Amino acid sequence: MKAEMATGQVMSICAPMISILPHRPMIVAAVEQRGRRTFRRTLHVRSCSGTSHVAPLRRSGNYHPSLWTDKSVQSLTSTSTLQKEEERERINVLKEQTRKLIREKQQVAEQLQLIDHLQQLGLGAEGRSACHIAALQAPENEWLLYLFERFRDEKGNFEARCENQIRGLLSLYEASYLEKEGETLLKEAMDFATKQLKGFLEEGSVPETGGLREQVAHALQLPLNWRLERVQHRWFIEACRGDDTINPPFLLEFAKLDFNLVQDMYKSELRELSRWWSGLGLVEKLPFFRDRLLENYLWTLGFTYEPESWRCRMIQAKSICLIALIDDIYDVYGALDELQPFTDAVYRWDLTAMDKLPEYMKLSFFALFNMVHEEGYRVMKETGLDVVPGLKREWRDQCKAFFEEAKWFHHGQTPKLNEYLENAWVSIGGPNILFNAYCMSKDLTGEALKFYPNYHEITRSSNILFRLYDDMGTFTDEIERGDVAKSIQCYMHEKGVSEEVARAKIRELMRKYWRELNASLSWDSPLEEYFMNIQVNIPRTAQFFYDHEGDGYGKAYGETKSQIILLLFEPIQI
Repeated sequence: MKAEMATGQVMSICAPMISILPHRPMIVAAVEQRGRRTFRRTLHVRSCSGTSHVAPLRRSGNYHPSLWTDKSVQSLTSTSTLQKEEERERINVLKEQTRKLIREKQQVAEQLQLIDHLQQLGLGAEGRSACHIAALQAPENEWLLYLFERFRDEKGNFEARCENQIRGLLSLYEASYLEKEGETLLKEAMDFATKQLKGFLEEGSVPETGGLREQVAHALQLPLNWRLERVQHRWFIEACRGDDTINPPFLLEFAKLDFNLVQDMYKSELRELSRWWSGLGLVEKLPFFRDRLLENYLWTLGFTYEPESWRCRMIQAKSICLIALIDDIYDVYGALDELQPFTDAVYRWDLTAMDKLPEYMKLSFFALFNMVHEEGYRVMKETGLDVVPGLKREWRDQCKAFFEEAKWFHHGQTPKLNEYLENAWVSIGGPNILFNAYCMSKDLTGEALKFYPNYHEITRSSNILFRLYDDMGTFTDEIERGDVAKSIQCYMHEKGVSEEVARAKIRELMRKYWRELNASLSWDSPLEEYFMNIQVNIPRTAQFFYDHEGDGYGKAYGETKSQIILLLFEPIQI
């Protein structure tokens, strides 16, 4: 058969062959034309009996299997108990020295540099303490004013200064990415600092000493506000090794010991999660979906890396495993007449509804049902609060959004960009993830649980960014295998423009939603601070997975694999 034949021709030729070989799946390569792009997809054609009856046509994402086995996860080595105790004692000493240092810093410049170093080293608790003390001495707008005034003339215009102010320029550059809608001063600061830093870098006037040249190049590649925090922590610790960037030096020792101690905790969490995932047996029964346990755990690490957030990471990793499975059912494997009863079953949340489902859907729904009730039970046992109704609501909304996209695909429809985004900010899984995180907060109360729906619109910008990063990274692969039209295709179809123009439009939208997200990051309680931090960490983590090498989740080698090794497996040399 020729690959160039249309899908209908392939099916008509294959039908007699299927009746002869009823139990052997056939893999057929088909090429389709959509708009201006041609893509190839793999079809799995199966027969249910020895007659000419043909089962639903199955597509395949051709995803590679997991790079990590349960055996390899269980064999991860941790620091000995004795060594851990010695390291904890040393950390306590260094922690006290750091607190003393924070109290001693009085000048704004010294405070800003200390806060910056603590945060980039991954010493979050100490960084927050320094921020609190600094805020008592000078409000945030005074810090910004201090930065601005160093680079503005008497008329208020930004002007170039001497090269020895490069560190100040770098701070101004990073601060400018906290801009909100309508803040023209920060936009001016961003343009000015970017131009000046690029100029100094290109002319070779940024000194190598103290790792400054490397830090400037790193920042221009991507600002701190858009980076996955834990990846940045490891990079900064390694970048500061062997120079005088961090002063006093004990801060670097503190960061290394703390990083390794927390990494041991991650390994313990991974071993437990791997036992759970292997025990479900879904990978063996349902080989069509993305088996990505460690990558899913890396997502959760991006959301909240702090040791005290272990419960959040555990439930999030489990949820994302099932989000990936059910997403692949709707996007790739499921037939439309199977997806309707599956969506109904999730809406009814009734195990008896499984009777109408094919076997692979029964397993998927049962796994989802059990996970929601098991985690709901844990929360009730620990807090007395019933979060199951909220968890069911989020899964219903997610499957409804999945089903809407499936109908678009199967009916050959391409929605307008705004219509697509109204559905896609839910289908990406962000609202589900955020509610899970909210439920896992140690500060959750009954009143806070009732208040949660009020956050729905506030979280929209975070979830749209999540979706747009995903679309930008997976566009090429999804076009090739055949998938529902995503934001780039929607804009191309709606406006009749090229892919290049559509990508530029999506990047423009992403900057807009970053400004909206920055504006929403305020809080009045520990619960809100925890929740808002996760909200901003979702697009940061999406940026990591989809902005390096395309689809760093579906194709989880390259940078994704490297960072799993660095963050989860290999300790930092002291």
